[in-house]
Amino acid sequence: MARTGLPATRQVAAVQRAIAIIDELAKARTELGTNEIARRTGINVSTISRILATLTAGGLVDHVPATGRYQLGVGLVRLANSVALDIRSLARPHIEELGTRIGETATLSVPGEHEAFTLDFVQSRLTVRSVAEVGRTSVAHATSVGKVFLAHGGTLPGGKLKAFTERTIVDRAVLEVEITKTRESGWAQAIGEREEDLNAVAAPIIDRSGKLVAILGVQGPAVRFSPRAMRTAVQLLIEKAALISSAL
Repeated sequence: MARTGLPATRQVAAVQRAIAIIDELAKARTELGTNEIARRTGINVSTISRILATLTAGGLVDHVPATGRYQLGVGLVRLANSVALDIRSLARPHIEELGTRIGETATLSVPGEHEAFTLDFVQSRLTVRSVAEVGRTSVAHATSVGKVFLAHGGTLPGGKLKAFTERTIVDRAVLEVEITKTRESGWAQAIGEREEDLNAVAAPIIDRSGKLVAILGVQGPAVRFSPRAMRTAVQLLIEKAALISSAL
């Protein structure tokens, strides 16, 4: 058979069923028994038992002796960390160049459940600068990174949206317009929305399946990182995000 460079289209049924089981355990966020998994997936109980035994042996699923049920295993965390490290390695040269050429703090964030959090950053070398921290969350409705997160499938928690400044968007209808604009343009901005004197822009890093994997951002003091400076930075930001996306 000739090699096309494209992935095969035929799928392995047993692997599909294993993925379905892992997906249901992830959605449940609690322990599930074999009968419950069968009901949720439509797979017969005996098949589920064999697949669970295999996943448990591989560390991807844990059996809880006290209940006889199953939950996600630490092996999945190990795999997730490996992916995060790959993204950080791929992105590092690009965020370094962003920081050098733009002169502001460049960040790499990854999506969580209701917000994104900082995975890596390059601090601005200027004395007056925006300070980034690994692990810091980006409020979904009040940051450029958060808007990119929402534009690519992220969800907001229920309840009233918190106003961090007078410019924070707290009306969900208005926010939806902003998110649609972000989705269409391929980048987002936040002007004094989380902190009065902080401006930022961000762009998505997308894998070949179309899934949001990470978010590239640039942030700086409003006195220097003005709307005009932000527009200038966007072209390079989108270019770098596209390069990282193509490397995934």
